[in-house]
Formats: sequence, structure tokens, C-alpha cells
Amino acid sequence: MSNGDIVNEEKGFVEFRRKVREAEVLSAAMERLLLSLQFTGRVSVVVQNGRVLKSGYEEGYFRQRYDAHGADGEMGSKL
Repeated sequence: MSNGDIVNEEKGFVEFRRKVREAEVLSAAMERLLLSLQFTGRVSVVVQNGRVLKSGYEEGYFRQRYDAHGADGEMGSKL
């Protein structure tokens, strides 16, 4: 990764955290941001009476592993 790529990724992640903090997670822009960051965690939103009460995220620490024997669905190693 070049320095420019790292800086862009850091800026993207800062923007992602800002959107979560400001409860701006229900938008197409957020989806594009998550795709560009290759985010593998979980974003949660609590909505009551049409208003966002709470939003947050958990980073993905594990990934699914598929081996040659077809045993899928096992948790892989830590990233």
C-alpha cells in the first residue's frame, strides 16, 4: 500500500466513525463508504418511532474459512 492509499483509508474510516456517531448510517453514501473500506464488521441501528436512537459498529475479527474438504462455516483465524 502506498502512503496515499493509507491516508485515504484513514480518512475513510474517520468519516465512517463520524457517520456512526451522528447516526447517519441509513444511506447509500454509507453503503458506498463501507464497500470502499472493505468493512467486514457489523453496523447496528436502533430505531424507535421513526427516529434513530442509537447506532454503533463492531469490527470483524474473524472470517469464514473454506477448506478443501468442504468444511465451511468454521471460524477462521484472527485477522
